[in-house]
Amino acid sequence: MTALGNHIINRPILKKIVTGLSIFLLSWAALGCTPNNGSALGETSSPSMPSAATSVSTEQSQSSETAIFAGGCFWCMEHPFDELPGVTDTISGYTGGTAENPTYTQVSNGNTGHVEAMQVTYDPTQVSYETLLTTFWHNIDPLDNRGQFCDKGSQYRSAIFYDTPEQAAIATESKAALANNFERPVATDILPADTFYSAEDYHQNYYQTHPVRYKVYRFGCGRDQRLSELWGADAPGHD
Repeated sequence: MTALGNHIINRPILKKIVTGLSIFLLSWAALGCTPNNGSALGETSSPSMPSAATSVSTEQSQSSETAIFAGGCFWCMEHPFDELPGVTDTISGYTGGTAENPTYTQVSNGNTGHVEAMQVTYDPTQVSYETLLTTFWHNIDPLDNRGQFCDKGSQYRSAIFYDTPEQAAIATESKAALANNFERPVATDILPADTFYSAEDYHQNYYQTHPVRYKVYRFGCGRDQRLSELWGADAPGHD
């Protein structure tokens, strides 16, 4: 028998309650970053509307540069970069594919060649590209060549998309240094930047607009557990 407040609960009954709640939460999280449409998320925005394309070559102010990273579900990649002083904007979107103006449904089906990605706008006088790379590595599983965490498929593979020769050189050096820490090869690709398409509005700042679902998804997908295994004390916080 187990005491709970002023009540006595039979252990088998308590176990069933806990098991049922766990199944409910994991089932809720199982939609993860792969629902077929906005209504599956309780959203009102229509994913059938084409997203506005923005190019990584878009003219920026002299003190502003962009970087593009793919680390699986883009819901989970905005927050760590938003926390960095010097980062002025983060946009969830799609890149690396062949279709123009892809929708979330098209990309999540894995038929367009795009990956879910994050475009980061930053002030290089306040935050370096090396710091962005460190943040990126500590928020992904660089050993997974099939996707990221519970999200599998080419659309969830990790990648660094460089915009300049300098970014390419720094990213290549960073990947080589990282490889020394693991016995398995680093699976993250380093690729030239391509057209970046902003994702539908309901995906932007998802960790802020849907904080409960966001946290349940992260846990249910095993993201934080795996990051802790990989990075130990360097694993990111996720409150």
